[in-house]
Amino acid sequence: MLHLVLAWLTVQVTMGSGAQASQSGAVATLSRQPFGEVLLWLLAVGFGLLALWQLTEVVTGEELTDKAKAGGKAVMYGALAWTTLTFALGGHTSSNQQTKDFTRTLMDAPAGQVLVGLLGVIVAGIGAYHVYKGWTRGFLDDLEEHPGGWAVVAGRIGYVAKGISLGAVGVLFVVAAVRQKAGEATGLDGALKSLRDLPAGVVVLIVIAFGLAAYGVYSFARARYARV
Repeated sequence: MLHLVLAWLTVQVTMGSGAQASQSGAVATLSRQPFGEVLLWLLAVGFGLLALWQLTEVVTGEELTDKAKAGGKAVMYGALAWTTLTFALGGHTSSNQQTKDFTRTLMDAPAGQVLVGLLGVIVAGIGAYHVYKGWTRGFLDDLEEHPGGWAVVAGRIGYVAKGISLGAVGVLFVVAAVRQKAGEATGLDGALKSLRDLPAGVVVLIVIAFGLAAYGVYSFARARYARV
């Protein structure tokens, strides 16, 4: 659901509507829909359970890389749960501002510029891994059985598009580190708007929007056939 809304917001960004194509922007959009409050509570519980599941993977996992991956996902889902809960309780938050604040705090730490740059390289690397996983259909290893051709096509397109988006976010972190300007690390929304300003940027964003929607579609198959 979150990726489907992000896809729609990405389309809005191509039109210069001022939409915020970020996690908080997607949650805010859902909050304005009929039964929005119910949706937010369902999402908050779902993200919280996903975070809890990943924490159990940290404890029970055998490989160090698997533990690290699960730990990262636990933090991500925990942050999503917190953002969704904030909106469900009538509050507001901004993913862009959170990213800027986090980057500024990290930049002020000892060797902060190096840490921000390293974070950017890591995020870009995760993006590259998503592209690889989608192109080679490696995501099928996460499933107990074959989900059907429609899910495979959606997974391939979705993983590649999500990887490109993450790569753009990583580049912005690196740029912020090089220029020592925390405000240039603006998360997904800033990355997409930076891509929009490139030659043929609107076309690139439309492709990414289609890909994010495809990832959302694949997620339903993942929920049904996930290897747990």
